[in-house]
Amino acid sequence: MRFMMLMIPGGYATAAPDVMPSAKAVEEMMKYNEALKRAGVLLALDGLHPPSAGARVSFKGGKPAVTDGPFAEVKEVLGGYWMIDVRSREEAVEWARRCPAGENDVIEIRRVQEMSDFPEDVQKAAEGFSGLKA
Repeated sequence: MRFMMLMIPGGYATAAPDVMPSAKAVEEMMKYNEALKRAGVLLALDGLHPPSAGARVSFKGGKPAVTDGPFAEVKEVLGGYWMIDVRSREEAVEWARRCPAGENDVIEIRRVQEMSDFPEDVQKAAEGFSGLKA
């Protein structure tokens, strides 16, 4: 089963566009990432720049409207993610517990929807899609 572990760093919603983690924090996180890799469960991972460097596109009334970051009234934002392939939700939770996260950080764990999870009509509607980068 694939799970996405979403890092929600405390205070990231108001971080400056050029904020970067310390070398010590990166070193600790790389040890964790290596453990995921050695265990054969890591599929992908990425860190994200803070929202102040991003944009949001909303679709009120069916028309796209762009808002540049930072975004007002945002409490939690993603700082990065890991995509892992494990046997169960419990195993995904156990991997998240091992993360060298900070005191105010949160990791949300979400199971990825597989095509086999959907009814046959939905699978048929999605049939033949191959638009992903290999």
